[in-house]
Amino acid sequence: MKQLILGGARSGKSLFAENLALDLHAENLKNSASANLIYIATSPPIDDEMDERINAHKTRRADVWQTIEQPINVAETLATMSAKSTILIDCLTLWINNLIFKNLNVEQHFDALCQAVVESPANIIMVSNELGMGLVPEDKLSREFRDYQGQLNQLMAQKVDKVAFVVAGLPLWVK
Repeated sequence: MKQLILGGARSGKSLFAENLALDLHAENLKNSASANLIYIATSPPIDDEMDERINAHKTRRADVWQTIEQPINVAETLATMSAKSTILIDCLTLWINNLIFKNLNVEQHFDALCQAVVESPANIIMVSNELGMGLVPEDKLSREFRDYQGQLNQLMAQKVDKVAFVVAGLPLWVK
């Protein structure tokens, strides 16, 4: 099962995705005692406020989660996961930020991620922000970022089995 969870800032999408992953993991455990629950974190702690957010996410998750901090090579990390894994990637938005900041070929990384998601035998849940519903950003870099976000959300929505849009902690299943 591959799923994409979209929403705005503080919409409850991460908590919703975590609960989905826990449910899938519980199903996996019925079939295999060696099932893995993996959280791929894409955000590096760039300042004190972000460090607090990261710690809040870690505190909220139970010890059953294995956390992999991977700000760039998400596709390569997915390629190493077993079929018995349930993987939560949180979040694609910060991953795009990292790619742009490192001046990497964003679309090449998008293609690699799409391929890795399709080819992976694992359950994958991806969290991403929906940015295209607000104002048009004033500067070129911000517009490019917003456009990349929309492009990746569309690509992933085509590749996954289910897509939810989370508002106020409540999912609206759009696929």
